[in-house]
Amino acid sequence: MGLALGSDVALVSKFDRKQYYYADLPKGYQISQFDEPLLCGGSVDVPMADGTLKKVGITRAHLEEDAGKNMHDGDGSLAGSTGSRTDLNRAGVPLLEIVTEPDLRSGEEAAEYGAEIRRIVRALGVSNGNMQEGSLRCDVNVSVRAAGSAVLGTKVEVKNMNSFSAMRAAIDHETKRQVALLESGRGDEIRQETRLWDEGSLTTRAMRAKEGLADYRYFPEPDLPPLVLTPDFIDACRDAMPELPRARRERYAALGLPRDDATFLTEDTDAGLYFDAVLAAGAPAKGAANWVMGDVAGWCKSEGVAWAELGERLSPGALAELVSLIEDDILSGKIGKQLLPSLLDGAGKGGGGEVKALAEREGLIQESDPEAVKAVVREAMAANPKQLEQYRGGKTKLRGFFQGACMKISGGTVNPKLLAQVLPAMLDGEEE
Repeated sequence: MGLALGSDVALVSKFDRKQYYYADLPKGYQISQFDEPLLCGGSVDVPMADGTLKKVGITRAHLEEDAGKNMHDGDGSLAGSTGSRTDLNRAGVPLLEIVTEPDLRSGEEAAEYGAEIRRIVRALGVSNGNMQEGSLRCDVNVSVRAAGSAVLGTKVEVKNMNSFSAMRAAIDHETKRQVALLESGRGDEIRQETRLWDEGSLTTRAMRAKEGLADYRYFPEPDLPPLVLTPDFIDACRDAMPELPRARRERYAALGLPRDDATFLTEDTDAGLYFDAVLAAGAPAKGAANWVMGDVAGWCKSEGVAWAELGERLSPGALAELVSLIEDDILSGKIGKQLLPSLLDGAGKGGGGEVKALAEREGLIQESDPEAVKAVVREAMAANPKQLEQYRGGKTKLRGFFQGACMKISGGTVNPKLLAQVLPAMLDGEEE
């Protein structure tokens, strides 16, 4: 993770004890890193909605142990209960805390930063990044200052945000709250404290006064030796680095994929790897992206099948063959959707001609012979003389009716592009 952030990785770092007298760590201290952390410096280039990159500096990233979770009546986590509870299941679990420079200027920027961090940890395999499971969490510090001032105001920490949308809303609310206090002459009410985000009321509320460094009384952890790394170990990590999200997005953009496609295929590493395998099997990029992000992703979600397991049901080669057959006008997109369930049910394990063979057995190969398509149009015209008379009388909207009739007669196999070329002239009587 440090290499991905561009941080300086310390060959020697140490652990410290941080006094922590809360019910969520009942042993009375937390193992953390203070003055000699594992990682220092670095930055993250965060993609924004307008297509720009926002550079967010990294102050440090250190290892520490997680605390438990306090739940209090009234905070939305103990519905129907009174009092407080403490969940200690995650207490002592190791985590990496990343501290940024004060470079973020809105809830939107912070949420996009969090999303990019999640993409990075997933790409590296250091975490699944699932916020709902606590695998990735974000606490934010909000302070405001007058325009033109170089001095940041009092810093307020906000916790209890379980999604990037909640992070965005919490920051924007807390910013407005502090600005309103300052503009009304009540700036002294902005205290260095920890506040909780209340999802129900969409407001922050005070939790406790924020401790300063002196309150924590750090001292070296006596039961753990320093963490010592070697240059060879770091070089081996660097050599094993996978493709990072930004590089993957740039590669997809070079293939002509729009930003939203590139973002989707970068969000889930396994989805991107599956897409890359479909490309490697010969599928055109945009066609492959449409199928992966559309029908295939929808099926995976509805059936609860992970992308890493999809290849056992639908091989990348089979999907590449399906996409290529559609691109070459051998199959229509509609027929492709009709074949997909069979492919996902086990008929798509190969890809060496199996898809075309399946379409041929089902009589679904697209009809692209001009004379055969004209014969279908003649049949549709003969079967609907009243509508033909109305069309030739000026009711040209009936062209869509005849397109549907042709598709029905052919079982959906007539080439829609060729049909669109020959149908108008035949309906007008210019070509029989």
